[in-house]
Amino acid sequence: MKTWKKAGLTALAGSLVATSAFAGAMTVSGTANVAYTGNTGAEDSYAASGTGELNDGSRWGMTKSISFAGSGEMDNGWTVSLSTTFANAASSAVGVTLDMGDAGTLDFQGGTSGRGIGKIADMMPTADEDVGDGIDTNGTTASGGLTGAVSGGVTGFHYSKVMDMVEIGIGYAPKGGAASTAGNVSGSGGKSTVGGFVKIDPMDGLEIGFGTSEKGTGAGDNSMSDDHSTAYITYVYGPVTVGYQESNVDTYSTTADDEVTRWGVLYAVNDELSISYQEHVNDDTTATDEEASGWSASYTVGSMTFKAHRNSAENVGNIVANESEHTEVGVTFAF
Repeated sequence: MKTWKKAGLTALAGSLVATSAFAGAMTVSGTANVAYTGNTGAEDSYAASGTGELNDGSRWGMTKSISFAGSGEMDNGWTVSLSTTFANAASSAVGVTLDMGDAGTLDFQGGTSGRGIGKIADMMPTADEDVGDGIDTNGTTASGGLTGAVSGGVTGFHYSKVMDMVEIGIGYAPKGGAASTAGNVSGSGGKSTVGGFVKIDPMDGLEIGFGTSEKGTGAGDNSMSDDHSTAYITYVYGPVTVGYQESNVDTYSTTADDEVTRWGVLYAVNDELSISYQEHVNDDTTATDEEASGWSASYTVGSMTFKAHRNSAENVGNIVANESEHTEVGVTFAF
């Protein structure tokens, strides 16, 4: 009995020493946003009762998020870090990252971070939000927004490596799709998603990128997948940034494929003030073209950023007469 107790205490002491040797650091950050928002659709329609009262409710709202990040260094110089974000008191993203130095970085995300091609799904410059923010067909976001976005999955692995002027990224989102705790499964099977991208910086201010993925769809049939691809170019010249991007989604078992073109320009008036403009066209091969445009602006003073943007779209979802407009003005506090 005495021997057992001594061995247990010795093991415990060794465990404590090992833990203190690998102690890392933790940081906490957060944001809070107060905004006024106006949408067309349900918010601008008359009540079903026929009284003529607008069915819009309150247009003021607040969002907040808190992010925790911790990291520690291994004996070989690699760094392991953990991050998690709580948006409006609910966990929205969690990830583990292994920084292997010259060998690149490998991470696993159990939340909403894009994998592979998803990292470059929209590379157009903007001062605030992109051209699709807030766009929907009924004013409640319940009916979906702009279509044709490329994806490499959201839950799974991503590897990246930077070599001089070249960066590569490879993503793998296991079948099932939904986030799951260790030792448990999620989703209903189906096909995994695999994809990647290459970025090249051939000269100062110029960036060119290309990505592709085979995105699993459906369940129970490993032959079902959509082919996604995108290519973009951005150029920074003084205070001006311009960008152009083309994306394609070849949908499994249908001819209704998406061909999306986006372009944008941003002008940095000074270190605090920026304004931008974007346009989006989705040429659906079997339906009416979806068209959208929008502007945005931001002004930063210390930890406060004042933001505003307005987006409008026609034939949303490639359906004739589906129109949407979204306006938002707010202030964000970072701490």
